[in-house]
Amino acid sequence: MPVFPAVSPRLAAAAALVVTCLSAGGCVLDGAGIRDAAKSAGLGPKEVAAPDFVEKSRRGGGGEFLPVGVSAPPRETRAKSAAGVKALEAELDASRQRNEARGRDAAKVGGAVKPPAPPKVPPAE
Repeated sequence: MPVFPAVSPRLAAAAALVVTCLSAGGCVLDGAGIRDAAKSAGLGPKEVAAPDFVEKSRRGGGGEFLPVGVSAPPRETRAKSAAGVKALEAELDASRQRNEARGRDAAKVGGAVKPPAPPKVPPAE
């Protein structure tokens, strides 16, 4: 006597196929076996070489980390001196003060304008 008498063999085969496809799909994310088989059969995406501008924009050496004990190359731009940092701070403070003054002026103008009166609705009949 069948365990599920209402399930037809065709439906059982379709369910088994779906389960197999889902489990194979999970393997694609986990390992490269099925993906490599699909590539070798010509079903996967084709490998495309990077364009010239991409190759030129990449750093030399493959982008690997520096080995332990090797110093990083010197930077092209130098850090700001203490006087340069103070000048930049003064410039930023002046810009902040200008922006705050503009905000206060805008708030005064906005406060002087009266909001429009609500519309008058005729009484319901």
